[in-house]
Amino acid sequence: MTELIKKKLRDEIEALEHELIHELPKEIKKAAALGDLSENAEYHMAKQRQEFVKARVRQLGKRLADLSMVNMNNIPKDRVGLGSTVKVFDNDKNAEVEYKLVTSEESDVTAGKISTTSPIGRALLNKKPGDTTIVVTPNGNRELEILTLSTIYDGLPVD
Repeated sequence: MTELIKKKLRDEIEALEHELIHELPKEIKKAAALGDLSENAEYHMAKQRQEFVKARVRQLGKRLADLSMVNMNNIPKDRVGLGSTVKVFDNDKNAEVEYKLVTSEESDVTAGKISTTSPIGRALLNKKPGDTTIVVTPNGNRELEILTLSTIYDGLPVD
């Protein structure tokens, strides 16, 4: 699961570094040749893009380092964790809802994939079936009862 995300991040870093090393210097040089830098919109846009790309490369590098620290052995086998699929009863909606806990890069609320760092994801972490948890939201607190749990280990061969 995390290997695919790491590859995606590495690919994005590689593309941004190519832009930073090869394309942006050409754009800056070309814009600088147009004259007065104080009123040169092309030059300022290219410099802004350069700063944005540098910041994004740093951000992606940090995220890549964070993902490298994920130890699959630390993901619980009997409680909600990364990769778990959880069916909950939402008392506010009076309905059953199913969530899959994923990394922030994979989250897609419409598909039921929520990040472990989202309010609902954080509230569900380390809970077991039968547990109730409170999710603090801008619209008030929501009470969720964990009905069923399937972890990333379910269906894997036993060692």
